Amino acid sequence: MMSRRSLLTVAALSPLVAACSRLGALNGINNLTPGDGGVKQLVDGAAFGSDPRQTLEIWAPKGATGKLPVVVFFYGGSWNSGGRDGYGFAAKALAARGFVVVLPDYRLVPQVRWPTFVEDGAAALKWVAANIAKHGGDPGQVAVMGHSAGAHIALLLALDRRWGVADGIKAAVSLAGPADFLPFVAGGAADAAMGNAGDLVQTQPIHFARLDAPPLLLLHGDADTTVLPRNSLRLANAVTDLGGRAEVRLYAGVGHIGILLALSKPFRSKANALTDSSNFLLKTLTP
Repeated sequence: MMSRRSLLTVAALSPLVAACSRLGALNGINNLTPGDGGVKQLVDGAAFGSDPRQTLEIWAPKGATGKLPVVVFFYGGSWNSGGRDGYGFAAKALAARGFVVVLPDYRLVPQVRWPTFVEDGAAALKWVAANIAKHGGDPGQVAVMGHSAGAHIALLLALDRRWGVADGIKAAVSLAGPADFLPFVAGGAADAAMGNAGDLVQTQPIHFARLDAPPLLLLHGDADTTVLPRNSLRLANAVTDLGGRAEVRLYAGVGHIGILLALSKPFRSKANALTDSSNFLLKTLTP
């Protein structure tokens, strides 16, 4: 049963959740929800590029010894909003499960368009490969994870070798990730972010499904009307049809924002996204 404090927290969040037409509106959840204990922030604002948006933070369990598996988490926001300052709850939740967690920012529309936000994700991963051992992470056991637009970035980095980091990614977790979403809605967020691509197929993670892809866990709410569950189902089918490993888990009654909120303490009963993700990652990354 929830404590009175937790019930009050949920009540305080309800107007925010109801009003969220954009993921960027979730900034501030860190101050409204009780966080996970037993973790610490190791780095806040390390630069992996020259732009102010090219910075990252790192979270880890307190008192950890040895090299821990690493999760690089990309937040969503329609490729045009969001900031790592609003997603510490996700990083802390994963760190509490035994990971060193890297939370990068990346450049957004309209400052940039395709493929800059993916390139920023690749630059963050290259920084991780070169530096994470100094912060208790195992550079040989790195996974990517993301929600919505962040999941799109994570999936492209894991599946498409042209960004130069796919071979260093050992697993990928997608929360409500757009993987097969052509044609773009004219004037919509995807069009604004990627309509400039010479070949739109190159923006689709499903186009890069391959036998030797890292294991994928694709999580989706069956009530998601922003990124339809068929995105996860189609990508999983494309990978498994080639002989690769991909799993899909659908959560009944969970929508696009709800699957992200399920990483935070008051909402974990809505979907097992945190437990399913951490169990998959520990099993896949632990030698």
